[in-house]
Amino acid sequence: MIFGMSLVTYTLVHVAISLVAILAGFIVVIGMLDAKRMNAWTGLFLATTVATSVTGFGFPVDHLLPSQIVGGISLVVLAIAIAARYGLHLAGAARWIYVVGALMALYLNVFVLVVQSFLKVPALKTLAPTQSEPPFQAAQAVMLLLFIVLGIFTVRKFRNPT
Repeated sequence: MIFGMSLVTYTLVHVAISLVAILAGFIVVIGMLDAKRMNAWTGLFLATTVATSVTGFGFPVDHLLPSQIVGGISLVVLAIAIAARYGLHLAGAARWIYVVGALMALYLNVFVLVVQSFLKVPALKTLAPTQSEPPFQAAQAVMLLLFIVLGIFTVRKFRNPT
């Protein structure tokens, strides 16, 4: 039992939070590309992204896992993005710091989604059983490249948000 839930239930809650965070994150990025703050969506994205990282530490393990390292990095990035967004109110350099932090947090969520997909989806697991095969590496490389390009455009477009 984890926080009064079975491991299966806890996993489902964690996955649901993660998927909401990813969806909300993409909606926020679309808003940023249109120079819109999207306050409610931003709050949902940041809260669920923090929650998915925190709940990732609740799984029973006997050693530090790569997913926990990613979760720790995500929490640091989120702390900076949240401070830039809410503490510094996007003033000056806080604007691009927030955009980069939000995109990094979203990327890390998608990175984990790709990893978990290759672990759990039978067709993908067959293509890359050890996650060192070219299909896995290509998927992660394409995702990284897409996020870098998206980040460049988003930093340029999110100038004077309304």
